Amino acid sequence: MKLFTVHVRTPAERLDRDVILVKEGFSWPAFFFSALWAIWSRLWLVAFGLITLEVIWAVAANWLDASVLVSAAISVGLALIIGWTANDLKRWTLFRRDYTEVGVVAAANNDEAMQRFFDQHALLAAGLVR
Repeated sequence: MKLFTVHVRTPAERLDRDVILVKEGFSWPAFFFSALWAIWSRLWLVAFGLITLEVIWAVAANWLDASVLVSAAISVGLALIIGWTANDLKRWTLFRRDYTEVGVVAAANNDEAMQRFFDQHALLAAGLVR
């Protein structure tokens, strides 16, 4: 079972756009693709920050004349940090876009989590759409 946080923008016009689930835990796409993942997820400030971080690291590694092994180790370390914090960065972006975290749901996948949330919060689901 995975944990998902539920974020709602009110008043919601469309449930498919205004109710968003974010998985807890490590993000493999963010680990492998960092800035591309952020752009794909429409996390513009996060993408800018990740690109800036990668450029700073590339310049620093060149300036310090870091060995390939050290450079690779630090790059993997940065990728691990990005993978572990990616979903938190997504939550932060949702907060900035006026979404409110309204609950946590345990489910096997995103669709099941959405169904469980609306089963448990039928009044909230009815109140979201006017």
